[in-house]
Amino acid sequence: MTSFPLLAPHKWRPLGAAWAIALLSSLAVLFVGEVMGQAPCDLCWFQRAFMFPLAIILGIAAFRSDRAVVPYGLALAFGGGLVALYHSLLYVGVIPAPIVPCTGGPSCSGESMAIGGVPLPLLSLAAFALILTLLLNFQRRLKS
Repeated sequence: MTSFPLLAPHKWRPLGAAWAIALLSSLAVLFVGEVMGQAPCDLCWFQRAFMFPLAIILGIAAFRSDRAVVPYGLALAFGGGLVALYHSLLYVGVIPAPIVPCTGGPSCSGESMAIGGVPLPLLSLAAFALILTLLLNFQRRLKS
């Protein structure tokens, strides 16, 4: 095993990038929830349940040069992506049901729950899609 493959051959860069996205996403939702005091809806909680382990296992795999993480990472990213897709379809109104917050706080569908003008459900979908794409790219690079 080589140490710190993020600095090593280009084959490992997609894994490092996937980890960075998972870590940034996890820290961002912790900031929104704990610092800003915004209570997440049920769908946000499910997405967190998929994203938090990704930040841990992808980070460990990147620093240990562990190729075996791919199936686990793909499963978590796919599961989280499905929840995020459903949440995004609710947000844009394709599925006609309201998004209800867990507490009396603002809903994640409100205008105040956006980063750079992009609503949180769509950011979550983008993060899971990027992680999924990067892990598939990493898997392809390992086979070549």
